[in-house]
Parts: sequence; C-alpha cells; structure tokens
Amino acid sequence: MVSEKALVKAFIIPVRRSRYLSMLESRGGRDKWRRQLAHFSHWDQRFLHPIEGDTKRICKILRDSGAPEQCYVFSEWDEIDGKEMNLAEALAACVGYGMGTVLSCVPGRLAFYEAEGPGHRFILKRREP
Repeated sequence: MVSEKALVKAFIIPVRRSRYLSMLESRGGRDKWRRQLAHFSHWDQRFLHPIEGDTKRICKILRDSGAPEQCYVFSEWDEIDGKEMNLAEALAACVGYGMGTVLSCVPGRLAFYEAEGPGHRFILKRREP
C-alpha cells in the first residue's frame, strides 16, 4: 500500500490525487482503479516518458535510473497484482500483454507503466516525491 500511495502522490495530476488516495482506502475502490489501468489518463505528463523496446532494454533503462532488483506490482491482472517481484520477471509478465500494469521500482520516484495498446509504455520518473 505504501508504494501505491507514493505512486498517487508523485505521478497523478494534483486535481485527482485525493480521489485516487481515497480509492486505495477500500478493496472495492482499489479494484475499480485497477480496472481503469489499461486506459488510465490521469498521469502527470511532466513525469511521463514514453519508452520503446523489449523487456531487456526497458529493464536496463530502469536499472540505470536506480531501480533495484525487486519492484511492487499494481495491475489489473490478478495473478501479479499486489506482489513484490523481480524486475526482469515482472517486465516479462506485463510487457506486450495489454493488461494495465504499474511496476513501482522506487516508490514515488521511479515506475514503469504498461497500458493496453501496443507501444503504450512509459517510465514515470521524478527526482523528488
């Protein structure tokens, strides 16, 4: 839950932050947000950076940006949602499958977002949370 709250505080547009923080307070609210991840549009564009390439390239960029071996997964896909996973394995599980997923690498500072459409991949990055 700490990673999810940090994600909201760092990367959601200010006008929507309180809404998504309140959604995280209940299982139903959290699930509602998870179902929106494939087409989520409330990211703060200042911190959203498109990325191309395969999982190895994305993993290298994230690692070079400070990502540790493990990440926290927030996903519409039940099998990986809410888990701590190896970064490379988490990327292999979500890249190219069309399931909205966020990999929180450094809470409030570095994350990866996979949307539904092909090529809809982004790094969420900021210096200060």
